[in-house]
Amino acid sequence: MGAQWKQKGRETSANAKGKIFNKLTREIIVAAKAGADPSMNARLRTAVEAARKASMPRETLERSIKRGAGLLDESQSYESVTYEGFAPHQVPVVVDCLTDNKNRTATNIRHHFRKGQLSPVTWDFAHVGILEATADADPEEAAIEAGAQDFESDGEGGFRFYTEPTDLDGVAKALGTRGWTVAGMRIGWRAKNPVKLDEAARSEVEQFLAEIDEDDDVQHIYVGLE
Repeated sequence: MGAQWKQKGRETSANAKGKIFNKLTREIIVAAKAGADPSMNARLRTAVEAARKASMPRETLERSIKRGAGLLDESQSYESVTYEGFAPHQVPVVVDCLTDNKNRTATNIRHHFRKGQLSPVTWDFAHVGILEATADADPEEAAIEAGAQDFESDGEGGFRFYTEPTDLDGVAKALGTRGWTVAGMRIGWRAKNPVKLDEAARSEVEQFLAEIDEDDDVQHIYVGLE
């Protein structure tokens, strides 16, 4: 794995769907600060595509864009905060959050890490551009032609491409011209030395990560786990 962790089966319940919408709404609001036109704002464009893929109601989507772009009287501001530490069995974890209350988020994260340890771990991760894309095409050929550094299966029928952070938008556009649908793009983390665990230990780590992922302030979780 060594990259972004996603909780399997979350979209099966209505409550989980609501949590997904909440996280997507925050991402849209933050992205829309750079402009309300998705065609001119790569981060917003991918956030909108992710929201549509998740079947977010159109009214909710449009209102989120307007809120972020400052087109409504109401104002809401989110800050990006990153936490790092170890899950059980010394598995390194990086947690990216979007929050309107840093004190609340810090308290919650400390609670989530009670079975682990908050500690610097980003030295064991590479800071990379991450693209999630799908197509009925050869991903290796696409990676080479688009200028991506590497790729891997996302386990859900698509692929995850890795780039230099500064190359993210350029590679996304190059993939698009080659028939790939980019469902997500972000600057994130990729573990350099993923840990291999037996089934029992892995299950314990997965449970630890699932609890963190339930927090509304948590946007992305990156884990050094094979």
